[in-house]
Amino acid sequence: MSVEATCPACQAKFQVKDEFAGRKVRCSECKAVIELPALQQTPTAFRVDSALDPAFQRDKFLLHQKLVSINTRYAVFDESGVQIMHVSRPTYLFRQLLALFAVVFAILIAIVAVIFGFLFLHPIIGDIAAGIYAAVAAAIVIFVGIFVWAMLVPKRHIDFYRDEQMQHLLLEVLQENKFAIYLATYTVRDENGREIGRFRKDYLAGLLRKRWDGFDAQGKQFLVAREDSMILSLLRRVLGSFYGLLRTNFVIYQSSPGGKEGSLLGEFNRKFTLLDRYVLDCSPDRTRSLDRRMAIALGVLLDTAEGR
Repeated sequence: MSVEATCPACQAKFQVKDEFAGRKVRCSECKAVIELPALQQTPTAFRVDSALDPAFQRDKFLLHQKLVSINTRYAVFDESGVQIMHVSRPTYLFRQLLALFAVVFAILIAIVAVIFGFLFLHPIIGDIAAGIYAAVAAAIVIFVGIFVWAMLVPKRHIDFYRDEQMQHLLLEVLQENKFAIYLATYTVRDENGREIGRFRKDYLAGLLRKRWDGFDAQGKQFLVAREDSMILSLLRRVLGSFYGLLRTNFVIYQSSPGGKEGSLLGEFNRKFTLLDRYVLDCSPDRTRSLDRRMAIALGVLLDTAEGR
């Protein structure tokens, strides 16, 4: 977008970038100092979806993570500091410990079987074949451990409630796969269990810069969320959070054809405080093309599913 101006001294017409609107510049022809007109912006109509719960009828969500808790929990506030919802992602500590014990037991059994097999077969098949047997057996032992863990460890879903007693469900995010090699998928459902969209994290694509893709209920991509900067993301890979100075923030874009970044929809930023506090700001999305239920679901995923 550009600003059009006319020099009052020489009547020359020219255009400059909108970032210079309302400022003084020199005419490129006669060098006279002129003041550019302010950029006129027409307010965009704000679309409110009356079918949504009032908790989602806003642009900014303030998330405070409760650190002294076995489960992952968040309190969500509006801009005035009023708590509007509670979020819980159960850890299932006992079931995870049970799964870990089962993995250790299965691996020990597999190792014992491999050792006995090696001692029995070595005199028969010789050194080379026995070495191959040992390598294959080691891979099988690792596979057994991963398989047992994937079978027993519980999925960690995320539930959004209106009340602290967690009686009134507003939204839920379901973890689709327990063990993700390169893709992790989450399904977002409303209070009635209807799917409203999905999120997918590509681990391979996020090696250098983390990325999440959002899809509607029909499977059409509509959102891309990426780390705020390639340079900062590379620094985070080397230095970590560096005492909180390199906080991992995300920018949310509308998806254009080919899954590329389109117009800005919002940002998810971690505040520099002693406690974990986050701001999900969807103010750039004035027409609410981004369902605020999907927005707050993404905000929690960008924190808890990233292990931040």
